[in-house]
Amino acid sequence: MNWKKLLLPGGIFGFFASFLLAVTAFGLWWDRYGRPPEQPIAFPHSIHAGKLSMSCLFCHDTADKSPLAGAPPLERCAGCHRSIAADRPGVKKLLSHLEEKRPLHWVRVHELPDFVYFSHRPHVLAGLDCAACHGDLSAMERVRQVRPLSMGWCVSCHRANDASMDCATCHK
Repeated sequence: MNWKKLLLPGGIFGFFASFLLAVTAFGLWWDRYGRPPEQPIAFPHSIHAGKLSMSCLFCHDTADKSPLAGAPPLERCAGCHRSIAADRPGVKKLLSHLEEKRPLHWVRVHELPDFVYFSHRPHVLAGLDCAACHGDLSAMERVRQVRPLSMGWCVSCHRANDASMDCATCHK
């Protein structure tokens, strides 16, 4: 048996099999990374932030005062939706939660590791546009994570904006 004749086809097969495996793994990661989670109520940022041009701080009013932007209280939503689009299923569900004093449990979209300290406050006060980290929410029906939020990604933004490079800024 001539091993040299088997070596070349075997190497080519091995290369393409490895390539196919890598592409499949990347595809599975990409699909999970970009998929928006199911929320208890479909909230269309494309209407509120897009069509109506509502400021992010109208709903997420703690983003300039505290580390978390947080979900707005149901009372804020009801302020408009008691009279606007009150017949829509999502709005009806929201109002029933409010009337029955049942909290809505939103699924967090942007998650950082526990060892990372992040505060929205300095970023908002520095004038950083929310889209820099969260993507163009005005075009999203359902919010999904569009940036990696990795250390390298954050560091490159800090470098580009002459922000602190001290490790203790983000690692407390």
